[in-house]
Amino acid sequence: MEQKSIVVLGATGAQGKGVVNALVNEGSFHVKAATRNPQSYSGAAQEAVYADLNDLQSLKDAFTDAYGVFVVTNFWEGADEIAQSKNAIEAAKATGIQHFIWSTLPDVEAISGAAFEVPHFTGKAKVDDLVKSAGFKYSTFVQPPFYYQNLVGMLGPQPKQDGTTGWTLPIDPSKKAIHMADINDLGKVVAGAFSQPEKVGNGHYLALATELNSFNDIIEAYKANGSEHSFTHVPSEIFSNFFEGAQELAKMFGYFENYTYMGPDSASRIALAKEIATEKFVPLREWLAQNSVESVK
Repeated sequence: MEQKSIVVLGATGAQGKGVVNALVNEGSFHVKAATRNPQSYSGAAQEAVYADLNDLQSLKDAFTDAYGVFVVTNFWEGADEIAQSKNAIEAAKATGIQHFIWSTLPDVEAISGAAFEVPHFTGKAKVDDLVKSAGFKYSTFVQPPFYYQNLVGMLGPQPKQDGTTGWTLPIDPSKKAIHMADINDLGKVVAGAFSQPEKVGNGHYLALATELNSFNDIIEAYKANGSEHSFTHVPSEIFSNFFEGAQELAKMFGYFENYTYMGPDSASRIALAKEIATEKFVPLREWLAQNSVESVK
């Protein structure tokens, strides 16, 4: 029997790589990596195809004869996420895609009553209704967490003026507010969703959250791996002036502190993601042991 084909958009990005790997490991799908540079693709997918979310025809070409698509947009690249998602939806409808999986996030403005404006969350949430109204046989919404990988990126521990290394952020370090996971584990959720569409393909939300941590918990996880770090709590209005883009992060941390990363009533979404996943998720302490700052750099 011929394997069903799954197209993974953003296949070379943080989310897409994990999705490709998990689908290949699951073994029952033909995985097509959709990228703007298929000639240089070196990942695990059985096939690489050209696709650009700004180019509707390229999406139609990539989606032809596929069963399902995983779609993610990149706010940090300056993407018009609404326009790109409309292209993906139109292409998927035109080519008969049966299962559309959209990588989304909680609607911060709705949750907070517009108290917090976090476009890189809310912009994705605004696409949800477009997917729901498109009439796909199956649609699933996955919500990625705060990546462990952020801890070796822009939100990693930094040298501080007092000689310590750690964080200076506008959030109470004792507040358990940050849903976290290895972003590669999102693929395990997506692979599970494609494998069991009858169970989670009717507009279900799957929230990846291996742990709910405070920054004190994060510091303890580092300590368990032999690394000492400090935390300085600064007011949002001061942090907002630290660097370009800091204001958006300040509002994001304010939202976390008041509502948590995944927002209220997230327990059922988190539980369903764990239940549907093809493999177990990696705990933070285990991930840190395997991915020290030195080894990642």
